[in-house]
Amino acid sequence: MKLKKLLLISGGVLVAAGIAGFTIVRAQSGYTKVLTARVVRQNLVSIVSGTGQIKPKTYVNIGATSFGRITHLYVKEGDHVKKGQILATVESVQARAGVDAQEASIRSADTDISSFLAAEKTAEATVDHSQADLNQKLLDWQRAQALYKAELIAKSEYDSKKAAYDTDVATLAQSKAALVQARAQTASARGKLGTAKATLTSNIDALNKTVSIAPFNGIVTNMPVREGETVVVGIQNAEGSTLMTLADLSVITAEVKVDETDIVNVAMGQQVNVSVDALPGKVFPGTVTEVGDQAILRSTGIATSQSTTGTEEAKDFKVVVTLSNPPPELRPGLSATAKITTAQRQNVLTIPIQALAMRTPASLKPGPSMETVSAASAPDGATNSAQDPGTQGVFLLRSRGSRLRSEFVPVSTGITGSTDIEVTTGLKEGDEIVIGPYKVLRTLKNDVKLKRDNAAATQTTESS
Repeated sequence: MKLKKLLLISGGVLVAAGIAGFTIVRAQSGYTKVLTARVVRQNLVSIVSGTGQIKPKTYVNIGATSFGRITHLYVKEGDHVKKGQILATVESVQARAGVDAQEASIRSADTDISSFLAAEKTAEATVDHSQADLNQKLLDWQRAQALYKAELIAKSEYDSKKAAYDTDVATLAQSKAALVQARAQTASARGKLGTAKATLTSNIDALNKTVSIAPFNGIVTNMPVREGETVVVGIQNAEGSTLMTLADLSVITAEVKVDETDIVNVAMGQQVNVSVDALPGKVFPGTVTEVGDQAILRSTGIATSQSTTGTEEAKDFKVVVTLSNPPPELRPGLSATAKITTAQRQNVLTIPIQALAMRTPASLKPGPSMETVSAASAPDGATNSAQDPGTQGVFLLRSRGSRLRSEFVPVSTGITGSTDIEVTTGLKEGDEIVIGPYKVLRTLKNDVKLKRDNAAATQTTESS
């Protein structure tokens, strides 16, 4: 009897539970579960990220300027050097011999010039002497002409005076020619002296190139060679030997690459926070000091203007960030990440980025639709209409009696943060909007019955 009673009670409980469950399921049928959020006011910062490496603003590869064997390295990697300090020397036997030979040639040329100048003075004196003799012979001949006409001297004496005069005329011409020759020899010797001096300058330059000098104050950051190795000079497309790399670490930069979709927001003077993988937990402030205007192919690292292929691929742009007060432990080549603040807004209306959706009027009508709609956070769900891509907006939760229904509201947006976006028109603070799930949001229409389902999202957030 007791068993029968217990069975009846259990059956009644199961029937009641079934009726209650059926009632709940029926009440919830036709509702779409959505994740929601409120429109809030907050400070919003738009950040663009780029990765790259630490580089000194000024650095130079000290290359070989002379062929030969390294005879001495005066510094080592990590040494601080001063401008004008000798860094390395290459064997200079031939260059030194060339200088010595040319200096001897110049001394010989100086002696020759002195000799030719003396000969020139002698020739000038000879000309003067010949001119004086000619003047005397001219007077004698003129006197002989008068006496001969008066028949006071014999014809032989007259002819003698005439011959003496003609001889002195020739002698004077010869003396003048000798003077011209002496002056030409002097000029030739001076020309040879100029050539010798020019050659000496070239030889001295070749000798100086066997010695590497620091062009500025800095630190040796790389030295790929050793004493005794033979180095070569670069010619045409063949790269020469590099002795060492000298960097001025007083000004440190982070050279990073920024995606082509973000570069339009980057400008000179923007504030940057730089983190270095080798120094975790530290952030170094800086400023954008250079924005590249040439796109760089991500696969090859060369500028698009230098590429010969027409393949479409992702591109980056170079951005240089100058660090403020860099610490001494920073070294060239360290991997770095730069977060560039491109815009800031104070106390603005914001919504989660994933709440944005693109809709055309046809896609908002209740009922089945052949037109694809999309959430703005998922570009792959674009509309099929090339002429009408749709309107950007969000879905509000509107209370109609005891029910919540969807209503699409167009919005205008401003800057974008890491997870939120600024709303300039269309919403007010405290409005409740649909932010997911994505599968629901991408096909959501107007006047759809909604049910909040934020518990799963809250649990996911707490567990993460």
